[in-house]
This record gives sequence, C-alpha cells and structure tokens, in this order.
Amino acid sequence: MNFELARFNMIEQQIRTWEVLDARVLELLGEVRREDFVPERFRKLAFADMQIPIGHGQVMMEPKVEARLLQELELRPTDRILEVGTGSGYVTALLARLGGEVFSVEIVPELSLAARDRLAAHGVDNVHLEIGDAAAGWPRHAPYDAILLTGSVPLLPQAFVDSLAPGGRLAAVVGRAPAMEAVVVSRRKDGGFERRSLFETVIPPLINAEAPAEFVF
Repeated sequence: MNFELARFNMIEQQIRTWEVLDARVLELLGEVRREDFVPERFRKLAFADMQIPIGHGQVMMEPKVEARLLQELELRPTDRILEVGTGSGYVTALLARLGGEVFSVEIVPELSLAARDRLAAHGVDNVHLEIGDAAAGWPRHAPYDAILLTGSVPLLPQAFVDSLAPGGRLAAVVGRAPAMEAVVVSRRKDGGFERRSLFETVIPPLINAEAPAEFVF
C-alpha cells in the first residue's frame, strides 16, 4: 500500500472538503504518520473516512473530525492544553505539535501505556500522560488555554468550562446518538462565554460521562 498517496488523498478529498483550510493543520497531517497510531490489523484503513476501533470500546475519530476540531481550537505554540481521552495517542501528537504543553488523561491504563510508546517513538516530549477518570473535569493543571474531549458527553460538565483561561477554547461533541453536535466554547476576556455549533456527528461517549436524568412517568 502506498501510504503517502493515501495520506495525500485523505487530506485533499476528506479533510479540505470539510472546511479545514488552516495551513498549519494541513501541513501537520501530512507529517505525522497516522498509520503508526492505528492497531496493526487496521493499518491499511488508517486514512479511511471511518472510525477505527482501538480496543476497550474506544475508537479513533474520522480523520476529518479530528482535523476540524483541531482547526477550531486555534492552537498557539504557548498554549497549555488538556486532552480528555488519550486513546491511540494520534490526536495527542497533533496537539503537542501545535501547542506548548499537553496534559492528556486516559481512563484505560492499557491505552495510555500504548500511547506512551507511540509518542516516544515519534519524539513527542511535551506531553504529560495521566491515568484517571476525567469525564467530569480535570482541574489539577488548570487553567487551560485549550481543552479537547475525544469522546462525547451527553451534557458538557461545567468543570471543563470553569477550567478555561481567559481567551481559552474548548471543543467537544455533546449529546446522545443519534443527535450529537460538535461545539466550541470560548471564554471571553471579560469572563463571559460563547458557544458555537460546528457540525453534527456521532462518536462513542467518554467512559463515566454524566448523563441527564431520565424522566419516568
């Protein structure tokens, strides 16, 4: 398989057509080898427009979804970033290349350990991998300039919003299947917040994500 051609086609046919036009993001997607973060049995599907299972009920998001969320975070080289759900480590590597310091939390120890090896192999050294349940928030290193949730949440916990620094941005997929939407929440310099809807999608929820109470007759 010609991985470089597949990577090029992924960027040009999937990602650009999804309104991802940030030159930094596009260049980075051409540099970081996504196939190195995919389970070996799915390696030939690394650039397909699909979610890829990585074990423990978790998936890698579609490449276009990953790219669009990264673009909308508008990351800067000095940003302090929180990632909830390390997963394969691929998005972690992208965040590390775009930002300054990344704190990535994973609830499944096996996934975190495997991601650690992959990130080390790619020379990523500005990431702090932590194991824990961050579905309701992870304020220990706050404030953050950017927060990315790689699994969905039925409700967006206020703790994440409260952990944003002034000017900070949070990207998450909120809702329940089949009605989920990707959103960006920004904290204004005056302390207020703005919420912007990006697109509809469906991804697996974060483990232990808080769900709204069910109405019972």
